[in-house]
Amino acid sequence: MKKFLCLLLILSGFRTAAQVSMTVQLPPAGVLLKSQLWNIMLASAAGRSMDVRVTMRLSDARTNQPILTGISRSLTVNKGARQLQAADLMPVHYEYFSSTIDRSANGLLPAGNYLACYSLYIEGDKSGTQPGEDCMPFTVEPVSPPLLNSPADKSELSFSLPQFTWLPPAPLNMFSDLNYDVTLTEVHDHQSPAEAIQQNIPVLRAPGLRNIFMNYPSGGVSLDTGTTYAWSVTARNGNLFVAQTETWTFRVKGADKVIDSAKGAYVQLRKELDGTVVRCGESIQVSYVNETGDSTARYELLALDYTSRTIFTGTISLKRGSNHLDIPLGYRRGLDGNKIYLFRLLNGRNEYWQMKFIRVRKD
Repeated sequence: MKKFLCLLLILSGFRTAAQVSMTVQLPPAGVLLKSQLWNIMLASAAGRSMDVRVTMRLSDARTNQPILTGISRSLTVNKGARQLQAADLMPVHYEYFSSTIDRSANGLLPAGNYLACYSLYIEGDKSGTQPGEDCMPFTVEPVSPPLLNSPADKSELSFSLPQFTWLPPAPLNMFSDLNYDVTLTEVHDHQSPAEAIQQNIPVLRAPGLRNIFMNYPSGGVSLDTGTTYAWSVTARNGNLFVAQTETWTFRVKGADKVIDSAKGAYVQLRKELDGTVVRCGESIQVSYVNETGDSTARYELLALDYTSRTIFTGTISLKRGSNHLDIPLGYRRGLDGNKIYLFRLLNGRNEYWQMKFIRVRKD
């Protein structure tokens, strides 16, 4: 008789665990709030109430690295179905394994590919038949992926050191550590641009960029005038993949034109860069028309390499109308001879007026 009662208790434990089911309701793709991870339907066919907890483990679907875990408060489940949301399960105890996750209760999940695994624990059930783990993949996508800007698709450039620019993904508040990888490669015969990016050895690969522009390095592989080049940008949040742009192409039809800037010769600043490179000595001599009437303006000297680092910033006085400006170079740190740099002036309309130059040192 005792053996029969023990067997009955064990079988009732199996039925209890089997009579509680959990269905997670996540959209397969789109923008997702962290609180939406707890949209869950619980259904109980048991004849008594039970106290349960829900655990969630969030991982990177590509690398299987854990990103976030959470465990809910104890919740009483009665017979029937019940739709749960984050408020029903609060407080949820989180443990974070990635700095890219917003720690606020209603923060946006960063864009990426994820695997969410859920477990339901029935408190006081000693049958050893707790419901198993249920995993489901989903993708968080930005509303807008990064968009290429220049050089324009299928354009022909008159200079061999192009500047690449793009627009960031949106919304920006989805990302806490946004960075970019730029890939440039040749397009071979009978290849599409997308195939070239995926299959060919890159002519240039610049990872971890923080700016939304990159200048082709003067010390890089020379771009051939008879070759079609493809380029694309991959956005990441930390190490998490966010989105990739389309693939655009361009060709180079001519080399940079080099102008010697002699004493008294001033080069006109332009809003759009072209293939002109100015050869300078101890100073930069530029002409600028001050249409905004600014009394002063900030300027920058930037390295045209994969770092795009700022070498120097300063302020210069202006008068309304035409200005002839002399910017001394002296022996500024990081300004090496025979390398290409960018001078740009920022006016009151937040417009950049700029030119490329080479610093030529006297022997």
